[in-house]
Amino acid sequence: METPSPKRLPVNHTIAWGAVVLLGVFFFWMFLPRVGSRDAAPRTECKNHLKQIALAMHNYHDVYGCFPPAYIQDRNGRPMHSWRVLLLPFMEFGPLYDEYRFDEPWNGPHNRKLAALPLALFRCPFDNGPTATTNYFVVVGPKTVFPGTKSIAIKDIPDGTANTILLVEAADSGINWLEPRDMSYEEAVRGINPKSGWGISSRHKDGSAQIAFADGSVRTLDDDTPIEQWRRMLERDDGLPVSFHLR
Repeated sequence: METPSPKRLPVNHTIAWGAVVLLGVFFFWMFLPRVGSRDAAPRTECKNHLKQIALAMHNYHDVYGCFPPAYIQDRNGRPMHSWRVLLLPFMEFGPLYDEYRFDEPWNGPHNRKLAALPLALFRCPFDNGPTATTNYFVVVGPKTVFPGTKSIAIKDIPDGTANTILLVEAADSGINWLEPRDMSYEEAVRGINPKSGWGISSRHKDGSAQIAFADGSVRTLDDDTPIEQWRRMLERDDGLPVSFHLR
């Protein structure tokens, strides 16, 4: 029997009417008045970005048995490649990963062309900075999930993945998404929107920030979360209870 061309395929009227109904629902939703604050949609998008990155972290863990290192260093011990490039194959950016060259630094002659590409997944929609920068960071320190070049597995988080920070956000960082630079433990324990120095921050109108935890959950934490609680959430094995100041 001759294989029919696409134009000659029989029409399934049930599917056709279903498509019409779905299209109608879509346009109805599009023109509905938005309820709630103006920043609800960008906040949700920011949360989804963190969830997707956290999921990629877990997919990486499924393959390699650990989370990625914060960075890969060169012969002199300087950060050369970021965890973000290591996650690209786990976020449907395989072709971009294949283009990346590990025999030169992130800002080498070839890789700097990739660094100029904006990746919306690494940016909070509230941010006003250059489009090729990132707002999402790991916290680097000997007691965090990212001690540096060492990779940490879930079994190395005795405090529990639901109590231990995986990713934080920072507004207007100016840091390229491909650059192997993140937030230090000392910067992170300053809390949200610190009065001096760089640290966890956001442009969310209520002053809160969204934090991804090692179990993949994302929580919106209040800016009055005590410093001691930040320490407990950042350290993976201190054995101390955690109290969340949620908003």
